[in-house]
Amino acid sequence: MKKTLAIFAHPYFEYSTTNVELIKAYESSEQLIFKDLYEEYPDFHIATFRERKRIWDYQRLVFHFPLIWFGLPPLLRLWIDEVFDMSWKAESNHPLMNKDAIIIVTIGAAEENYQKEGLYKTTIEELMKPLTLSLEVNGIEVKEIIAVYKADDLEPEELKNTTERIKKTLAKYE
Repeated sequence: MKKTLAIFAHPYFEYSTTNVELIKAYESSEQLIFKDLYEEYPDFHIATFRERKRIWDYQRLVFHFPLIWFGLPPLLRLWIDEVFDMSWKAESNHPLMNKDAIIIVTIGAAEENYQKEGLYKTTIEELMKPLTLSLEVNGIEVKEIIAVYKADDLEPEELKNTTERIKKTLAKYE
């Protein structure tokens, strides 16, 4: 497995039985470091230079978070705003260059709600466009978006299957 940094951002993690189970997918790899942004930065004061230095060491970034009001959790949005430097785009070798990413987003609603004809008249891929664009303009290739629908209501077997899917996805893009 590529050396991977999993950036987890869930403002109500203690209430999310689904995410408590899903992050177990990261335990099996010595090449993966798990960082919980809300645990590390509860005051929202991000150590920008430390984070920029940290991401140099990884070939892959995993962004794992719940969908909140059709977008990213506030701390993840702030992390991206502060850590990603727009001036990097002009550099040929910057901290984000030639990395890949996997996005794992948990969603409370059913998949049919996130269709063009569904309740919200949009898809998860469209809602993830600001994140994927932020990654792509910085030289990061988004390999896959894993959308976990009805995350609050998953049965144990469904959770197990989703955790296995995450493990397989992490191993797939070597």
